Amino acid sequence: MIPLLLLEDEARIASFVRRGLAAEGYAVTCVATGAEALAAGLSGGHALIVLDVMVPDMNGMEVCERLRAGGVSVPILMLTARDAVEDVVEGLERGADDYLAKPFAFEVLLARLAALLRRGDGASPARPAEIAAFGALSLDRGQRQAFLDGRDLGLTRLEFDVLWLFAANPGRVHSRERILSHAWGADADPLTNVVDVYMARLRKKLDHRDAPKLVTVRGVGYRLDAGSA
Repeated sequence: MIPLLLLEDEARIASFVRRGLAAEGYAVTCVATGAEALAAGLSGGHALIVLDVMVPDMNGMEVCERLRAGGVSVPILMLTARDAVEDVVEGLERGADDYLAKPFAFEVLLARLAALLRRGDGASPARPAEIAAFGALSLDRGQRQAFLDGRDLGLTRLEFDVLWLFAANPGRVHSRERILSHAWGADADPLTNVVDVYMARLRKKLDHRDAPKLVTVRGVGYRLDAGSA
C-alpha cells in the first residue's frame, strides 16, 4: 500500500476519493483542516500528499509552503476550483509539484499521482495504449469499437468506456467508485446504481461461452476474467 495524505474538507468528495484510492492500492489518511494536514505532513511517513486549496483555517497553498519550509520533500498535488494561470503559478511557486482543477476525472487523478511517483523514481511515463485484447475480446480505443470473435458488439459510448477499463487491465479488480468516475466523471452520485445497470448490460452483450466474464468481487467491485474453454 502507498501511504497518501489527503486534505479535503468536503466530506462527499473526501469519501469518494478515499474509497477510490484505497481500491487502487493507496493507504489514505484524510484530514479536513489545514492545521491537521500540516501536523500530519510534518510527522512524515507519506509517499504523496494531496492538498485542497480552499479549506478552513489555513489554505492548501500555505500548508504546502510550510511543509516545504519544514523539510518535507515528498510530491505534493494541489486540488482546487481556482484554475486561473496566476493561481497555478502561485501553487507551483509555493512548492507544489502538480496542480489539478476541480471537477476532475478520477482517472486523471490516478494518472497524475502515478506520474509523481514515477518522477520520484526517475522513470518516464508510459504512452497510453490504443488497443486492448483479452481472449476473444478486443477493443480499439481510437475507433471506439469492441469485437468478440471478430463481431462488433455495438457498444454505446458509456458501455465502451466501462469495458475499456476492464479490457486494458484484465484480472484487476475495479471498485464501483473508479468505474463511476472513469465513465461518468468525479461529480457522479456515488449512491447511484448506474454501474450495476451497465455491468448487467455488458454481461448480456458478452454472453458467449468463449467471451471473458465480468465477475463480481463481493464488497470490492468487478473483475474481467477469462471465459470458459
